[in-house]
Amino acid sequence: MTLSRAMILTILLAVPGCGRQSPAQAPAPVPVPVDSVWALAEAAFNRGDWSEAQKHLDRATPLLPPADPRYLRLHFYLAEILFAQGNPLQAVREFRRIADERPDDPLAPDALLRAGDAYLDLWRRPELDPTYGETARTVYQEVISRYEGTPAARRAVLRINELAEKFAQKEYKNALFYFKYKAYDSAILLFRGLIANYPRTSVVPEALERLVLVYQRLNYQEDLKETCAYIAQYHPAPTGPRRLCPTAAPGAEAGR
Repeated sequence: MTLSRAMILTILLAVPGCGRQSPAQAPAPVPVPVDSVWALAEAAFNRGDWSEAQKHLDRATPLLPPADPRYLRLHFYLAEILFAQGNPLQAVREFRRIADERPDDPLAPDALLRAGDAYLDLWRRPELDPTYGETARTVYQEVISRYEGTPAARRAVLRINELAEKFAQKEYKNALFYFKYKAYDSAILLFRGLIANYPRTSVVPEALERLVLVYQRLNYQEDLKETCAYIAQYHPAPTGPRRLCPTAAPGAEAGR
């Protein structure tokens, strides 16, 4: 029996591989070992090659489950890279993510401290708006209250002292502005506030000198006596603000 041409064509098409070649199959991708990627990322981070480190960390991100102990370290590295590259606000989000999501993790105190450092970096000049400086101080106080006794908390205390110096300098410059233009009452308020709020800062002796000069110009004798008594007790060096006080200022001995 002779098969028709249509039947032969139908049979050929029905048989796999007949009449045409199958496309070449692409080889399956070889899984990348996470340990290798992590080692490359850490090596690049440790030598300060931020772009290379970020490239490997981005590769490692989908490979590390949250339960992996390297998961938080990865986000800490990413935050440090953002900070180093001049993106402190983005770095804050990564640092806070660690401290807020895993507050009991050993990395959390350092992450919260670095969030404060990122805010502090945004307030570089005392005369500018101090909002970021105030936020940094709040974060450092949070480190101290949440992680008392840790190395991060001890460093936070040092940072707060540094901030106090900057805040005092800002107040001093504002007071000098009023002093220069003879708005003495405003200058007095700022000088006294500076001395009361930041008594251990380096600008206090200068603020006391200006305060004594203002009281002398305005003939505020009672305020002069009170200030000189304070100077005699806390800044007794003869070359400091005490040299501007009357030689035998009434009240000085009482201040002692």
